[in-house]
Amino acid sequence: MLLMGGFVIGRRSARPVRNNGVGTPVEHATFETLHTASLAAPPLRAGLTEESARKAARRLRSLLGTDALCLTDGERVLCWDGLGEHHAPQVMSRVSGLLESGRDRAFRSDCDDLDCPLRWAVAVPLTVDHRVLGVLVAYAPRESAVLARAAGEVARWVSVQLELAELDRSRTRLIEAEIKALRAQISPHFIFNSLAAIASFVRTDPERARELLLEFADFTRYSFRRRGDFTTLAEELHSIDQYLALAGARFGDRLGVTLQVAPEVLPVALPFLCLQPLVENAVKHGIEGAAGRGRITISALDAGSDAEVVIEDDGTGMEPSRLREVLRGEGGSSAGIGLLNVDERLRQVYGDAYGLVIETGVGAGMKVTVRIPKYRAGVHGS
Repeated sequence: MLLMGGFVIGRRSARPVRNNGVGTPVEHATFETLHTASLAAPPLRAGLTEESARKAARRLRSLLGTDALCLTDGERVLCWDGLGEHHAPQVMSRVSGLLESGRDRAFRSDCDDLDCPLRWAVAVPLTVDHRVLGVLVAYAPRESAVLARAAGEVARWVSVQLELAELDRSRTRLIEAEIKALRAQISPHFIFNSLAAIASFVRTDPERARELLLEFADFTRYSFRRRGDFTTLAEELHSIDQYLALAGARFGDRLGVTLQVAPEVLPVALPFLCLQPLVENAVKHGIEGAAGRGRITISALDAGSDAEVVIEDDGTGMEPSRLREVLRGEGGSSAGIGLLNVDERLRQVYGDAYGLVIETGVGAGMKVTVRIPKYRAGVHGS
């Protein structure tokens, strides 16, 4: 209520409210306040920088209805919006104690310019997890308890946006760490076996050894690339094809592959290294453990607003209770890290409705179904 009250009072004192015949003046003022806050939020979700402060400051000043507003980090003034920019050089000395204590502070501006309307200011810390990241300072012609209360509420709202920005960065770091974990899983096991298989053909079939070496180079180049969190279904399936060619060189007639792909789903974007670990899991835990021949079937088909990818093997499978342990992260380092990793990343990007659907049983193989929205804002193949 303080937030809304402060916002509405500040907004209405800034300029007359135009009702436009829709609702009461208070309802209209509330709508405009929420709209202005929604415009200020996106820049702040990038963190507290000069650019984000500059883009958000005018909206924040409009919310407060004050003559001037500045935002600082712990070291400098990031931006000044409104009148009296000659006050900016003195801001950091005025808020230095606040950066240490984390408490609000009001002070007189002590300006020598008789024409300057800025005579009073209130400074409020911007905090995340009890850390002071910066300060919001609002200036006015005279002392105002309403402005002091409203500035406090606006600063707390800004702090929430900055906390969300830090969560977004943590999520990005988590995804990067998960991809590194997948790469670490690929490196020792698969690379050694692939090179050993290629070496076995150097004397007996040099041309095939050459082709496999090119497949190996392309596969590792894709898997260890450093650009982009997302890829396209076409690129991921091409990498899987290279992986299976190398696996086929090792297993020979023991590994059969069936691939069915609808061309219209090839441009669909999805998280990088999202399908490849599922295929690797099918080979490693499905085919390697089987006594005879095994087959992996991969389909990527149009399912209305989604693309549906199914990866199925007829290998050893596992107990459903064991699978639940793996997906809870209780399976240990060697028990399907790829399944857990992919399931978590899909849910992070698309929501819980898009986690893995897995069907399995001892001796019954495993079927993994992945649904991917054909379009999702912010998800673009690189």
